[in-house]
Amino acid sequence: MATATNELTEYLTAEQVCEIVPGMTKGNLAQLRFKGTGPKFLAPTPRRIVYRRADIIAWLEGSERTSTAEVA
Repeated sequence: MATATNELTEYLTAEQVCEIVPGMTKGNLAQLRFKGTGPKFLAPTPRRIVYRRADIIAWLEGSERTSTAEVA
């Protein structure tokens, strides 16, 4: 049975994530997945990667800084 939360979840392809995140490329996104430093993702099949929109926003918000001297 689907919950209200599941019904509102929006899944994005790598291409759609690149449209949302300025300067992001599919190659950059793949490297972030490999390093484990990017947004959470789902792999429903071995050849398909999708992202929840909420996870992309949370990842972006988590990168907020007030100084360039701050270490990520």
